[in-house]
Amino acid sequence: GETRKHDNLALGIPGKADTIVDRPGFALGYIEKHEQPAWVIYRMTREEATIKAAKRSDKFRPDPEIPTGSATLADYRRSGYDRGHLAPAADMAFSVQTMADSFFMSNMSPQKPAFNRGIWKELEALVRYFAITERKIVVVTGPILPKEKTVTIGANRVTVPTHYYKVIFDLTPPRKMIGFILPNEGSDEPLAAFAVTVDTVEKATGLNFFSRVPKEEQERLERTISTKAWKGL
Repeated sequence: GETRKHDNLALGIPGKADTIVDRPGFALGYIEKHEQPAWVIYRMTREEATIKAAKRSDKFRPDPEIPTGSATLADYRRSGYDRGHLAPAADMAFSVQTMADSFFMSNMSPQKPAFNRGIWKELEALVRYFAITERKIVVVTGPILPKEKTVTIGANRVTVPTHYYKVIFDLTPPRKMIGFILPNEGSDEPLAAFAVTVDTVEKATGLNFFSRVPKEEQERLERTISTKAWKGL
């Protein structure tokens, strides 16, 4: 299919990073101190959300494009935490390449099993549903990284985040945005309980999403949310 090499970052780079890796399926901003990205960004169309060209590869491996070295499998082994995908494998199933790329360790963050396999998975499924119902979306996701490392795993001291965020921008008029902040733990709450404005996510992360969107529109969309406007929420 078409290569999307450079449209991941077309609406702006969400924040500073030690290394930015832009692959066909998604781009990420890697933070060496925390051994994970501060942000992962990608577009998803209805077609990509429905094509299943690749089976889950499960070939977790270090990322050769991180000059300082990414986290390793050993960091997560027996840690009690899952290798939590940030760009979900299921969102990258539209090509064998993008599916394989989603298993680089640079795309992982230490997630509690009850979170990764529970509410986070539910949110990932909801985002895919948004791609189908809204036709074309941009997704930004990542951990909320602490200023100082507290809980870490492995020899590389991979930071264990307390919270994760997702930001979704519906590109089909009337355009809209929504954010989510979830604690790194299992939850039975409905996803709507975690919905926040994009402004709220920016304050919590220090990132600046969609900086290339005209300022007036950007500010209006980031300031307000309507959970009713998103089918499935």
